[in-house]
Amino acid sequence: MAKPVVAVVGRPNVGKSTLFNKLIGERIAIVEDTPGVTRDRIIADAEWQNHHFTLIDTGGIEPHTKDDILRQMRVQAEVAIDMADLIILLVDGREGMTASDLEVANMIRRHNKNVLLTVNKVDSRQLEDNVYEFYNLGIGEPMAISAEQGLGLGDFLDAVIDRVKKVYDEEEQSDESLKVAVIGKPNAGKSTLINKMVGQERLIVSNVPGTTRDAIDTEVRYDGQAYTLIDTAGLRKKKKIYEDIERYSIVRAIAAVDRSDVTLILIDGEKGVTEQDMKIAGIAHNRFKPSIIIVNKWDAVEKDDKTMNKMKKEIRSALSFLDYAPILFISAKTGQRVHKIYETIQYVKAQSEKRITTGKMNEALTQFIMMKQPPSKSGRRLKIFYLSQVGIKPPTFVCFVNDATLMHFSYQRYLENQIRETFDFAGTPIRFFVRERSE
Repeated sequence: MAKPVVAVVGRPNVGKSTLFNKLIGERIAIVEDTPGVTRDRIIADAEWQNHHFTLIDTGGIEPHTKDDILRQMRVQAEVAIDMADLIILLVDGREGMTASDLEVANMIRRHNKNVLLTVNKVDSRQLEDNVYEFYNLGIGEPMAISAEQGLGLGDFLDAVIDRVKKVYDEEEQSDESLKVAVIGKPNAGKSTLINKMVGQERLIVSNVPGTTRDAIDTEVRYDGQAYTLIDTAGLRKKKKIYEDIERYSIVRAIAAVDRSDVTLILIDGEKGVTEQDMKIAGIAHNRFKPSIIIVNKWDAVEKDDKTMNKMKKEIRSALSFLDYAPILFISAKTGQRVHKIYETIQYVKAQSEKRITTGKMNEALTQFIMMKQPPSKSGRRLKIFYLSQVGIKPPTFVCFVNDATLMHFSYQRYLENQIRETFDFAGTPIRFFVRERSE
């Protein structure tokens, strides 16, 4: 499901990182009184009243500065503003309105974005009167909170969800098309592949890495099924990032994967699997998306009868966490085996929606236990009462046991593998929960 993107912006030292940490429930952003501590944006998933959104913490914006780091932070914050569905403009209720606040408000206004003006550090009655002067920013009605004390955050989050509700409504009213995200390193051939799948030159194709900056949707119908192909900005190692805007391509990739039904992970066949490929593939895996590993540019690889098997072994070793994902070898440039992608998409999607009855599952469970006895600890053996599938997309299973602490991760992994092999859950990750039940 698509998640709205919410960016927290403001001048330095107004409490952006404190608010960010409070909303996600973990101390991820560094919190110090020194302005400029958060230099890059930090991204996390947040949830309120069963509504999920992606939250971006940005570095403080100094409108007029000659400091290179502060200037870079401003550029990065502007990119976050440009891609967000909602901007939280955070200001300091203790210090009151400043000229820098006005400059930041004017910058946001130029982007014509949905804005929630939030006055932080309002933790006493004496400070409540300071809130009203922020009407002078001309950017909407100010809302008072104290991120540090947790005051007003419930109403604040209600307002956030209300402002981004359009994104949820659009998702509910979305068409019947099957959404496919194409992710991978820059220059792996994502745009070329989509052009070939569509059958025409819909997207700009360039040999310059980073041509595609935002996620782009392309509609196509194949064999009676409507598809939305989502092209994403290429992800690149930090040390190779030359433009600040590309630091944010990962946000678009995450958003695209969240929206997708199936993810295509594109690997450059000439270069093989890299560390960056592993990180990119991890986005789909961690978000439990059915995935297909596609080795592109296979026409350009010098090969013999052992080359394909060697590449498969390399992929399975490097991407061991994606051992369930099928591997296709294609050439987006020539169209070699591109038609196989559509049938594989349908296959892995069907696997992610498969349901197994509790009766069949527990018949199989008996066999699993006979082949390998559950572990024991301190003379007490794990007893498994029953196993049940409780959800799809991804297939989700709950295993009821006498004592969850006796379930060793290796035995849980064994059960997961047996479920996958027995019921053919190829192409899709599965979720597995262990719950205690008294005898």
